[in-house]
Amino acid sequence: MSGKGISGNLREIEERIARAAERAGRRAAEITLVGVSKTFPAEAIVEAFAAGVRHFGENRVQEWEGKRGAVAELAGCWHLIGHLQSNKAARAARLFDSVDSVDELGLAQRLDRARGEAAGGKKLRVLIEVRIAPEETKSGVEEGQLAALATGVRALAHLELAGLMCIPPFLEDAQRVRPFFRRLRELRDGLAARVGLALPVLSMGMSHDFEAAIEEGATEVRVGTALFGVRSAAGADA
Repeated sequence: MSGKGISGNLREIEERIARAAERAGRRAAEITLVGVSKTFPAEAIVEAFAAGVRHFGENRVQEWEGKRGAVAELAGCWHLIGHLQSNKAARAARLFDSVDSVDELGLAQRLDRARGEAAGGKKLRVLIEVRIAPEETKSGVEEGQLAALATGVRALAHLELAGLMCIPPFLEDAQRVRPFFRRLRELRDGLAARVGLALPVLSMGMSHDFEAAIEEGATEVRVGTALFGVRSAAGADA
């Protein structure tokens, strides 16, 4: 981690968000920072929460199960941002406030059933992950199947479809990533018009390219390294 610590890192990120929003003619308040806490200990989440972060992203159900007891008293919003296997959908529906990586209808149906069986009756917010680059290692629904998936998810009583998410190729030059962000925004706008549903959330942009994402319309940015510091190679993509 930098010498600034999490609190100092957060102030710097907030300044970068504000400048990017201003360049785009937007308000910084329109952008939600999701602190990507995957691979970091619960103590880092507590520190980030004390500094002002309220949204946190985890990649794996099992890892989050191991941390959540230590942060149970925090009034945070917990996002699953990693690929979710269908056999873990029921656990995810009970553990998270939002699943940001739905990419097929069967998975959404499992989440819906599990959420319906959970106490409280609050809908589970979900985002559809779109595969906007032809990379074999990337998850996400293909563009041509997006409308059908959105229509199916929309019909599920215990899910709230809020928008789209993407993970573009990692390119050192953030400007080269900009077309992928623009494409997700265009897909969202077209989908919203087609299905007649407001889809306010665009989750896109990570530590090295979130400013370009904001300029292209991101409403949520997923920032890990810039906030918490360098993580191990096993999780170093945020």
